[in-house]
Amino acid sequence: MFGEKKRPAPQKRIDCLIGAGTTVRGDIVFAGGLRIDGHVVGNVATGDGQAGTLVVSEHAKVDGEIRVSHVVVNGTVHGPVVANDYLELQPKARIVGDVAYKPLEMHVGAVIQGRLNHDLAEPETASVVELKRVQGA
Repeated sequence: MFGEKKRPAPQKRIDCLIGAGTTVRGDIVFAGGLRIDGHVVGNVATGDGQAGTLVVSEHAKVDGEIRVSHVVVNGTVHGPVVANDYLELQPKARIVGDVAYKPLEMHVGAVIQGRLNHDLAEPETASVVELKRVQGA
């Protein structure tokens, strides 16, 4: 309705999968879509601030910072999460760390142990009405 902005569409496909039972040690930089079903010890981000989608599935664990435009979490994250466009926390999401987001969808059961920071990098512009004093009052 008024001032409602359309949020960017998430990446529709998953280009890469880190399977269950797999542990990756080191930072991951990706493009497109990434699904984690295993364990990542390191930071996860998209290259050069590109749009991307990260899915952390129910049994997955990430020990490190996440910095991706569109993030869906249903597993465990130990570290800060920065979602530039959209963050969805599904019922089994567990985050220990600060969370920065624009729009946030949080399902019943999701847990955050940290601060929630609503990132207003694009402030809405509002019309300013200047009031003038009435002389003689």
